Amino acid sequence: MANSDLREYELVFIVQPEMDEQGVAAINDRVGQIVNAQSGSITTTEMWGRRALAYPIGKFFEGQYVLHRFQMLPEAAGEIDRLLRFNENVIRYLLIRTDE
Repeated sequence: MANSDLREYELVFIVQPEMDEQGVAAINDRVGQIVNAQSGSITTTEMWGRRALAYPIGKFFEGQYVLHRFQMLPEAAGEIDRLLRFNENVIRYLLIRTDE
């Protein structure tokens, strides 16, 4: 496995506005564990905080935004997708490859 196999990704996810800091930190830790398990590394994590949504999602009008920039193997994208899709505290997420 060469370093050239690593891909650059950007992940933004929105969690429920009433979620506490420990809950957000737990999701961040889990994302970090997945990235590290795939020989990757997180380069940036930005907590954007509570913001109004552009449009209501379910019963939510605002959410807490988090941005991650990282490198990992492409196979891990599915695992991150599963983690966020099945977490009821995550309202929306977007994972994109930025090195193309």
